[in-house]
Amino acid sequence: MCNLYSLRKGPAAILDLARATENHAGNLEGGSIYPDYPAPIIRYDANGVRVLTTARWGMPSSRKAILDAATKRADKLRAKGKDVDFDQLLKMEPDSGTTNVRNTSSRHWQPWLTPEHRCLVPFTSFSEPGRDTDGKYRPIWFRMAGEDPEPLAFFAGIQLQGWEGVRKIKTGWETADLYAFLTTEPNAEVGAVHPKAMPVILTGPDEIEAWMIAPWDIARELQRPLADGDLIVSTS
Repeated sequence: MCNLYSLRKGPAAILDLARATENHAGNLEGGSIYPDYPAPIIRYDANGVRVLTTARWGMPSSRKAILDAATKRADKLRAKGKDVDFDQLLKMEPDSGTTNVRNTSSRHWQPWLTPEHRCLVPFTSFSEPGRDTDGKYRPIWFRMAGEDPEPLAFFAGIQLQGWEGVRKIKTGWETADLYAFLTTEPNAEVGAVHPKAMPVILTGPDEIEAWMIAPWDIARELQRPLADGDLIVSTS
């Protein structure tokens, strides 16, 4: 599961590659991007204009996941002899978000697979969890192959504007724009480190356009691994 990536290109490069016309994100400070933090995405605005903006990484988790978590919390409170208003507990159950989307046939994800909810997530490298010689966690970084040491590319993303809920108990009720990106089977390079999945990466203008505007029966074909050799291990 990819829960860490980096972006080291500025707005001009992102706008150009995405064929977007407006920058609503301002100046971008390059660096590593972590779950539940704001990060740049490309999406359409209410007027159908393709824009660069920001959203927080992590789409809403499934209702079942939230219900199960709230039920577990309620059981612990009852075991301590406390009264529980389950409806209120469920409403305020924290949802830290889901960063990667694999099962696009799930009823949970299907409402957000239409073009108005799709987005492009710019990156220059991404990591998968690895281990060093002592068995300690160490992220392994990948980037697109080529001469550019920090090549810009896009994950195939989905986004939701105006979500309301609780991400963290200490923060309470919030309204936020959210995003996540699709994953698929890994290619050879990623599979050698993380055999379960890799992000869905769009290559070339045709794939970018298809993801942003094509009906799902066409866009779904983009949920596939990159060809072997298209990625190389990077330092960060």
